[in-house]
Amino acid sequence: MKQIVKWESIVSISLFLMLWEIIPRIGLIKSTFLPPLSEVMGTFIQLSLSGELLKHTSVSLQRALLGFLVAFFAGTTLGLGIGWYPGFAKFVDPVLQLFRQTSAFALFPIFIFVFGIGEFSKVAVISYACVWPILLNTVNGVRNVDPYLIKCARSMAASDWVIFQKVVIPSLIPSLATGVRLAGASAILLLVAAEMIGASAGLGFMIIDSQNTFQPARLYSAIITMAAIGLCTNYFFVYLEKKATVWQEERHIA
Repeated sequence: MKQIVKWESIVSISLFLMLWEIIPRIGLIKSTFLPPLSEVMGTFIQLSLSGELLKHTSVSLQRALLGFLVAFFAGTTLGLGIGWYPGFAKFVDPVLQLFRQTSAFALFPIFIFVFGIGEFSKVAVISYACVWPILLNTVNGVRNVDPYLIKCARSMAASDWVIFQKVVIPSLIPSLATGVRLAGASAILLLVAAEMIGASAGLGFMIIDSQNTFQPARLYSAIITMAAIGLCTNYFFVYLEKKATVWQEERHIA
């Protein structure tokens, strides 16, 4: 079954790439708006060899990684506190629910107004988008810890810190892994929007600059790079999620 799915994926991607090459050449879409794939790949190779694509990619990855790390530490810390302490949860929940319903795109002008158009605002908006899946999945993981395990630990005179360290944290890892994967996707999505305003480097800047200077092949090269990064990021976090939850699969098999 896995082999069939694999060949189906190869066929569908090959068909898509073939249509991309043919459609502009036969005039269904003007090549000024959608260059043939061969032209885009030629530009992609040229940008790669010149180092321009690598420069913009490295800048984007640094911003995305920094924003993700800030969101990870903030989301897990706050999520552990909310999940473990009901009083603290009641205190902060109204504010969290208010901001949770507000899109990062809607708040982007405010981030720029408060922090300026420098690096801080870009990292801040990426962190804001990434923190919610991490926070919510951390809270969910803590609250769904098996009460029987906690009671067993308390019956053996384990302290709250030991329970937290030996029971709660291992139990929330599957939920946290899901939140981390979703946050990784959010980091890539918000990165493009963040770099389209007030940036002088990055793939988002490259996309908007190519649009303004009407270089469609360069624009699609940046989009392809962004899509490849997003795809690799997703597969990387899926791999980590499987590694982090392998003990669950072994338990179900047993």
